[in-house]
Amino acid sequence: MLPLTLGLLLFFAVHLVPTSPSLRDGLVERFGAPAYKIAYSALALIGLVLIVVGYHKLQLMPGKNPVLWDPPSWTRHIAFLLMLPAIILLVAAFIPSRIRTKAKHPLLAAIKFWALAHLLVNGDAGSLLLFGSFLAFGVYDRISVKRRPGTAQPAAPTSPVNDILVVVGGVALYALIMFWGHGALIGVPIVSTSFAP
Repeated sequence: MLPLTLGLLLFFAVHLVPTSPSLRDGLVERFGAPAYKIAYSALALIGLVLIVVGYHKLQLMPGKNPVLWDPPSWTRHIAFLLMLPAIILLVAAFIPSRIRTKAKHPLLAAIKFWALAHLLVNGDAGSLLLFGSFLAFGVYDRISVKRRPGTAQPAAPTSPVNDILVVVGGVALYALIMFWGHGALIGVPIVSTSFAP
């Protein structure tokens, strides 16, 4: 549990810096913008690696990762539904569109949907710590971002083509994750592609 906890603390400590413009500006003024960006990226990456490694190790050591509750099977269906808007919003974060403008902060919304979906289907202590932390951070950051200056999204294009790209790209990525990516990358298959009797 220690590597996961340390990773979460480091990752979120780094990401909390931009929520305080005075702190961020002070660090940039003291060390310079390039040094700040390098340190920010490096520490965030170290935190992320600790999170991934720590969580993976916990899944291999059930004795150190107690199950606090056993999610009922119907929560999987809700999780599947929540993950569709999560993936679409993730794609929207990188493609200028009216969807991105309407969502205002689609990446934060995607994180909240993702974390909630995974909280519903995982009852072990490591998962509750991991996904609960991301959900709490997503809520906090969404509230704090309203108070920060200069966070308005640029005007969205009037053409609906980008919105179509966001939805189609999101659905395609969702299908890829469901049928292959989650099993290949996380080691937990979601949908069986075997049609053998």
